[in-house]
Amino acid sequence: MRVYTTMESPVGDVLLTGEESASAPGGTALASLSLPEQKGRVLVRSEWQRSATAFHEIERQLERYFAGELTDFALQYAGSGTEFQQRVWQEVDRIPYGTTATYGEIAQRMGASRIAVRAVGSAIGRNPLLVVRPCHRVIGSDGALHGYAAGLGRKEHLLRLEGALVS
Repeated sequence: MRVYTTMESPVGDVLLTGEESASAPGGTALASLSLPEQKGRVLVRSEWQRSATAFHEIERQLERYFAGELTDFALQYAGSGTEFQQRVWQEVDRIPYGTTATYGEIAQRMGASRIAVRAVGSAIGRNPLLVVRPCHRVIGSDGALHGYAAGLGRKEHLLRLEGALVS
């Protein structure tokens, strides 16, 4: 069964959706984390059940992250995406807190050609788990902030929070 809740955050109201999972911390595997004005934002369906208690552990970790106390999430994700997207997202998950990587570096780490950089960017753009799967840490080869589904202002906010950007 799909469950959802919302929570306030420094980057706007967060919509969390998940699936019950006996093996997940707190009993819920996170399926998506959406932010306001996000391209491809998940919309709540009538058959989903609202449940704040199902997301207690996920919300606790997000609150600690936004307070600067947590650098690595310990969550279970509900599977989604193509095989290629999952490979890209695994590489994104490996980018350490407080650092960045370029789209080209992600492609290279996967063993993909330079031609695959656009496909890597597309897969990153389809990441359903903003913030917790740190696609905000991926930047352009020129060091500039490019493409964040929830807007470049939020990407900049998250990178500043992590100390990856300085004024």
